[in-house]
Amino acid sequence: MSYKVLVIWGLLMGACSNSGVSQIHDITNQELVQLLENEQVQLVDVRTPAEVAEGTIDGAQNIDFRDDSFTATIGRLDKEKPIVVYCGAGGRSGKTSDLLQELGFKEIYDLTGGFNQWKAEDYPIAKP
Repeated sequence: MSYKVLVIWGLLMGACSNSGVSQIHDITNQELVQLLENEQVQLVDVRTPAEVAEGTIDGAQNIDFRDDSFTATIGRLDKEKPIVVYCGAGGRSGKTSDLLQELGFKEIYDLTGGFNQWKAEDYPIAKP
């Protein structure tokens, strides 16, 4: 009986171990602030230029999700460095996170609630 438990536990641990496939981590505004203070991350705003003109998170690079060259442009970023993506509310950044995973990025963070939540919680807004 204990042998079966050990075998099942071993299979579960193997299935749960990191086999080189990146995971997408949803993060809060507070966690983003900590990441930006403690780590060198690539911060990417995937909103349109018109949305970005109304404000952005300081230090973010804008790569428009709707641009024809989006996949090629975002694919040129450093796959080894942590990357944080956000959009207006979370839809585009979720799709972007999936794409980043497919492209082989190692450490992916998706800002929960996007820029709208950032703004609603009175975090600082930079003007481009």
